[in-house]
Amino acid sequence: MRKGKPASDPLFQPAEGLKPLAERMRPASLDDMVGQRRLLAPGSALRRAVESGRVHSMILWGPPGCGKTTLALLLARYAEAEFVAISAVLSGLPQVREVLAAAEQRFNEGRRTVLFVDEVHRFNKTQQDAFLPHIERGSILFVGATTENPSFELNSALLSRCRVHVLEAVSPDDIAEALRRALADEARGLGGQGIEVDDERLREIAGAADGDVRRALTLLEIAAELAADEGGRITEATLVQVLADRTRRFDKQGEQFYDQISALHKSVRSSNPDGALYWFARMLDGGCDPVYLARRLTRMAVEDVGLADPRALQMAIEAWDAYERLGSPEGDLALAQVVIYLASCAKSNAAYVAFKAAQADVREGGTQEVPIHLRNAPTKLMKQLGYGSGYQYDHDAPDGIALDQTAFPEAMGERVYYEPVDRGLEIKLKDKLDRLREARAAARKTRD
Repeated sequence: MRKGKPASDPLFQPAEGLKPLAERMRPASLDDMVGQRRLLAPGSALRRAVESGRVHSMILWGPPGCGKTTLALLLARYAEAEFVAISAVLSGLPQVREVLAAAEQRFNEGRRTVLFVDEVHRFNKTQQDAFLPHIERGSILFVGATTENPSFELNSALLSRCRVHVLEAVSPDDIAEALRRALADEARGLGGQGIEVDDERLREIAGAADGDVRRALTLLEIAAELAADEGGRITEATLVQVLADRTRRFDKQGEQFYDQISALHKSVRSSNPDGALYWFARMLDGGCDPVYLARRLTRMAVEDVGLADPRALQMAIEAWDAYERLGSPEGDLALAQVVIYLASCAKSNAAYVAFKAAQADVREGGTQEVPIHLRNAPTKLMKQLGYGSGYQYDHDAPDGIALDQTAFPEAMGERVYYEPVDRGLEIKLKDKLDRLREARAAARKTRD
């Protein structure tokens, strides 16, 4: 680690005791950070760059409480640079320009600035573009933090000038280690206050934090305050009060939302009812609108189950209707039953594939004329023009099917879109259609 620290070092400010425990316990070096072993392992590219002070502009992408802000602070400290933080939620373009002007002045004076932009994905394109010339000149070391996929939320110009580093949610074991440090640290933490807690209670707090170190330290601080009135020991009864409202990470609009619905859909497709039920429960627990889930389940019924089991669509619609009538939590069970059924029954995407193929032919084939024998002839003139001429009424044909009659425009010839699979009801459909297609081909050959 580089020697010395600037007077503006944000890690060591007065009135530490007034700050929350999570703020007081921010790591003072890379060795103090918990989690992120892949990214910050000894000898890793990022660690070498930080420790040498030769840092680059970057985007830190990861869930809340995984260390994005702390890492930005350490970047500034190791680089002996001024640390300036703004939030995309609270700052507008005028403030951004003011901060950039101050950074430009420091740069001209030979001093560096690490500009940390929290929730950078909330800035629009114009606001993001404001950083570009300053990043290019090197007047700022730009560090953007985001919980959202940068590929979707940040413009390509900003991404091209920054390296994206992916941070992971911190494991419960690593969070428990951070809690132990806070309990032992007398200068910044809870050491010397007589707080007692066993490993099982610590693991319970770590698990409730759901990968968020900051949240875990906040929970520990609350528990310690309650325990101080009860002899200083954090017990199960203490945690019942502290952890009464456990919420999991879930963003109803962000990537995590779409990752989870993808996991649900793919679990259904893989005929894994247990996995599908887990993701369904996760999304409900996170506050996802059950009506949205009902709509997606209906889509799965037609896309992935299809005609292998037509009952699936009926069940999905009925469960949707049941939820509309019952609401939560009673109606949730109806949707859960559909999740299990969809994942357990026979699957076929043959109808989905057939429809896509027909759509492709429509797009590529232009406006094809309807064959004369299939045209409607409600007027005398249309009959005189031959509309409907040569049409064979299928009910009058042997077996109820006119085999030598085409249903396609003449320029196209026959097409086969729907190819049933050997699963569920489609086994019978396949057998019937195979026989019909062979008979039609033979009839056309005889006619030609």
